[in-house]
Amino acid sequence: MPGIYTKKVASNKALLSVAYFPPAEYFSVVRRFSPNVFLDCSENYRKQTYRNRCRILTANGPEDLRFPIIHDGEKKIAEIRVDYSTPWVQKTKTAIDSAYYSSPFFEYYRDELFAILDSRPETLWELDCSIINFFCARIGLPFPQTGIPAGGAEYDFRETIHPKKKPVEVNRAYWQVFRDRFGFVPNLSIMDLLFNEGPESISYL
Repeated sequence: MPGIYTKKVASNKALLSVAYFPPAEYFSVVRRFSPNVFLDCSENYRKQTYRNRCRILTANGPEDLRFPIIHDGEKKIAEIRVDYSTPWVQKTKTAIDSAYYSSPFFEYYRDELFAILDSRPETLWELDCSIINFFCARIGLPFPQTGIPAGGAEYDFRETIHPKKKPVEVNRAYWQVFRDRFGFVPNLSIMDLLFNEGPESISYL
């Protein structure tokens, strides 16, 4: 889908799945297509996607963070419950702390972001939407609409933005904490961009 990020295309509609600490290209879609961006709340849960995983850059290189769900039959994405029987919340916060404590803007966002994880939203939908809303607000983007747009969407990114697929775009470099070890790593979680670029994040997108 080349060229879609070269100009704002708000006259068309874009469809996204919810995602956990989504990658930079996800928010580039939100910016380019707002206010006609929609989050699908009626799809079925799909494994090995950004719906319950994200990617950060650590001292050992790129690392995926995941949260477990309760498997009790096929359900719509908005009905999937988060599994808090293991200490994944604390492990996730520790991993983020270790990766970004020296980034320029981490301290400004840390406590409020961790408060979302500590609140333990019951469903995947609630957790992901809370995180997406947090980053939209800090970057200066409107939160997407919910549902399937009337008449469908001209652009469907639900499977295009995927951990195992090459990013559609968003490859411009910015400063990263471990860039001296690994070079620039594109399309990490939006937290990598926000913690390193702060208010300038929207210019990158």
